[in-house]
Amino acid sequence: MPNRLVLFDFDGTLADTAPDLAAAANRQRHYRGLPPLPYEALRPYASHGARGLLKAALGLDASSDEYEASRERFLRDYADAMLVRTRLFPGIPELLDLLGGQAYGWGIVTNKVESLALPIVHHLGLQDRCLVTVGGDTTPHTKPHPEPLLHAARQAGVAPEYCIYIGDDERDIVAGQAAGMATVAAAYGYCSLDDPSRWGADAVAGTPAELWPLIERWTGGGLGPARTAQEAV
Repeated sequence: MPNRLVLFDFDGTLADTAPDLAAAANRQRHYRGLPPLPYEALRPYASHGARGLLKAALGLDASSDEYEASRERFLRDYADAMLVRTRLFPGIPELLDLLGGQAYGWGIVTNKVESLALPIVHHLGLQDRCLVTVGGDTTPHTKPHPEPLLHAARQAGVAPEYCIYIGDDERDIVAGQAAGMATVAAAYGYCSLDDPSRWGADAVAGTPAELWPLIERWTGGGLGPARTAQEAV
């Protein structure tokens, strides 16, 4: 068992899934005879899944009469074409190589349900390297509840205080803090409508390349509260 565990959110942190998510959202507009929205208008909502993308694309929320049917159709369309343009973010393959070379354990904790998350994990070739994958329906709770993170730590056999969680949404930081883990906000993800420096994470990474120095700093006990990557290295 590893002595340290690095946990990642998936969409917007490890994998750039927004192109396929945005395509599925624009497909819902196509059904209604509406023109597609620019990718840049949909990308910030990718970490919010169907709820956020349907709100951005169609102005629908959970109280709308059309919401549930639209959500089901969106998820079907996404499942049919979710491996087209999805890739790891530049710099993430190198980071995962570094983690493996230093014998860190690492895993994924996402709110994406397992039936959608696991095929992408396999498509990206991560299944044999990832110690644990926790989806949105693996436990009875989703982030910002800490239970998915605690479940991942238990599965890996690592105490929460020896885990760090990296994510691009405020709920990732809230969940990590509630689980008693160190946290890093991935500002390169889908958070352009928010200010990650206000989330209270232990550090903020502007690019994937900044994550490795932060992980090293955390291992050495020097990752202080609310530090930026530049301040922490």
